Amino acid sequence: MLKAISPLDSRYFKRVETLGDYFSEYALMGARVWVELQYLLALDKTGIFPALGKRDIMRIEKMSLSFDQNEYLKIKEIEATLNHDVKACEVYLIDELKLRHPNMIHFGLTSEDVNNIAYTLLLKKYREEQQLPQVKSLLDLLSARIAEWKAQPFPARTHGQMASPTTAGKELAVFASRLLRQYRALKSLRFRAKCNGATGNYSAWNSASPAVDWMQFAKKFLETLDLDMNPATTQIEDHDSWAEYFFMTNMISTIVLDMNEDIWTYLMLGYLKQKANAEEVGSSTMPHKVNPINFENSEGNLGISRVLLEHFSSKLPRSRLQRDLSDSTVERNFGVALAHAYLGLSETMTGLKKLTVNAELCESELNAYPELLAEPIQTILRREGFENPYNLMKNLTRGNALTVANLNKFIDSLKVSESVRKELAELRTFTYTGLAEKICAEVLKDLKKG
Repeated sequence: MLKAISPLDSRYFKRVETLGDYFSEYALMGARVWVELQYLLALDKTGIFPALGKRDIMRIEKMSLSFDQNEYLKIKEIEATLNHDVKACEVYLIDELKLRHPNMIHFGLTSEDVNNIAYTLLLKKYREEQQLPQVKSLLDLLSARIAEWKAQPFPARTHGQMASPTTAGKELAVFASRLLRQYRALKSLRFRAKCNGATGNYSAWNSASPAVDWMQFAKKFLETLDLDMNPATTQIEDHDSWAEYFFMTNMISTIVLDMNEDIWTYLMLGYLKQKANAEEVGSSTMPHKVNPINFENSEGNLGISRVLLEHFSSKLPRSRLQRDLSDSTVERNFGVALAHAYLGLSETMTGLKKLTVNAELCESELNAYPELLAEPIQTILRREGFENPYNLMKNLTRGNALTVANLNKFIDSLKVSESVRKELAELRTFTYTGLAEKICAEVLKDLKKG
């Protein structure tokens, strides 16, 4: 598409093409038709209309499995005249199915009954077939890096300054643990939907057949679609479960974005390195450059996604009185937000595969800052009842360039037992990583549970 407005439809198209199965107009129309057909089969069981014949049911079941481009184009042709997409589906089904009782089609439904179910099923399908597997792949990749780097000494920085050391694996474990919580929440989220008519009161159905328990009918129908029924709505489903879904997706994007920024900074500091691809170019003028392009691309895509997802979560649960159409155009942009999130995670995974730890630089830098041992020294002295050890170490180290020799001389001057003096003298910055390895082990154990 030479004149595509969105890069999702041009530069990135091949990478997100499969998402068209969930978020294209074609996918939405197919979902609407499927919902109408499943509703027909459910309505048939109420006995309001004469029972569908075997051939009718076979045609309905066949059409449920065979929606294609030709059918889509027929519906769009009808829509061009009617200027109403859901009504076009109804007219199309009446023409194609040729039922003895065509009034069964779309009986009692309002367009939003069809739309809210169709969109929800598409979101649910995307979550299960694309999103969760992608997040799981990211977690698996992080697991491998955590296991590999769990004991690798790594400089830490608080407020941008050198701080108590950590390990490279533990720093990734922080993000993996956060992502795992969101992954589990996303996986367990139950979507809600509604099928209750023009203002949510089952009025049309009840007027035509008051003997039917329409609330129970709707509940059972939605259960067959693996959806929970929203029991009280206006003309539209309140979209609260959509908001929850988009919030969780946004949290995943936020966590990955946070990780991207840290990795970018570690690359800048030289603590991490990227494997260079001999065929790639990092700069059109500087041949030496190996840019962190994957993490930067991910950052940009996740940023776009997050803005849209935040809008979805804020906008969709609000509707004026019983109905307004301001949500309609927002819903048509679900694919835009989720495709950018999908691209963002994909770029991050590509970048993670290129990473290595610059172990030599990390250990060298840790050795160059013996003042990092001020924390364990003052803590051990506290244990020994030493008078005001914090201020003692503050005066020795804060703003001063401390050497190992100076630190050893200081330790020798302390009025402590020989065993404590030995304990202090044996402290090393590159081994002062606390329970980092144990934390990694616990996170890895949790990750295996999925």
